[in-house]
Amino acid sequence: MDTVKINKCATRLVAHRGLSGIETENTNAAFVAAGNRSYFGIETDIHRTADGHFAVCHDGDLKRMAGVNIAVETAALSRLQSFVLFDKDGSAFRADLRVSVLENYLGLCKKYGKHSVLELKSDFTDEEIAQIVRIVKSFDYLENVTFISFVYSNLTKTRRICPNQSVQFLFTKFDEEIWRRLITDKIDADVEHKALTEEVIALLHQNGLEVNCWTVDSPERAEQLCKWGVDYITTNILE
Repeated sequence: MDTVKINKCATRLVAHRGLSGIETENTNAAFVAAGNRSYFGIETDIHRTADGHFAVCHDGDLKRMAGVNIAVETAALSRLQSFVLFDKDGSAFRADLRVSVLENYLGLCKKYGKHSVLELKSDFTDEEIAQIVRIVKSFDYLENVTFISFVYSNLTKTRRICPNQSVQFLFTKFDEEIWRRLITDKIDADVEHKALTEEVIALLHQNGLEVNCWTVDSPERAEQLCKWGVDYITTNILE
C-alpha cells in the first residue's frame, strides 16, 4: 500500500495524525512513515495526562484505538502506554503501536525535517501552554511548529508567550464572527475543506491569512483546492 499522488502545485501537504492512511494514527510508526515521504508537515494531537505528560492521541479515551474505555486525561502515562493499539487490520499484536508523547513526536519531526502541526486538544491552562512551549524549545524547533486548536483561548495563550508564533484556528463553518476574530488577532485559518470556496480563500489571503484545510482524501477535491491557492492540505493518504 502506498500514498495517492496528486498535482499539488504550490500547496504544502500535511500528513494527518502521521501517515494515518497506512499506519495507525498518531503513533511513532505513522510519524516515521510520513517522515520518509515528501510531506511538508506532520499533524498530531496532544492531551494532558493525569501525571503531567502530554500524550499523543486524538480521542479523549482509548476505546476506538485500543478497545479500552480509559480517559486519557484521568490516567497516568504508564497506564496509557500499557495497551497495544490496533493495527490498520484491527489486530493488536504490534508491540510498537503504543500511545506516544509530545517529545517522541517532536524528535521525529526534527529528525526528518518536517514542520510540526500540533493540535492542542485539551483546554490548557497558561502554565500548561508554557510547559508545551518549553518542551518545543528544548528541541530548538519552535520556528518549525504551527499550533492549531478548536479552543480559541489555547491560541491566544500561545501568542501571549510567543507573539509571532504560527497559530491556526480550527473550525467547520465560515461566518462573519470567525472572520472578524481571525483578522483582528491575525490568526490563520484551519477549516474543514467543505466550507472553502475560491472566493473565501482569496478573501482570507487578501487579509494576510494563510489557509489550511482538513481532511482531504479525494484527489479531485485536493487538486481543485490547490488550483484555488490553498496554502496547506491536511490529508490521510494523498501525497
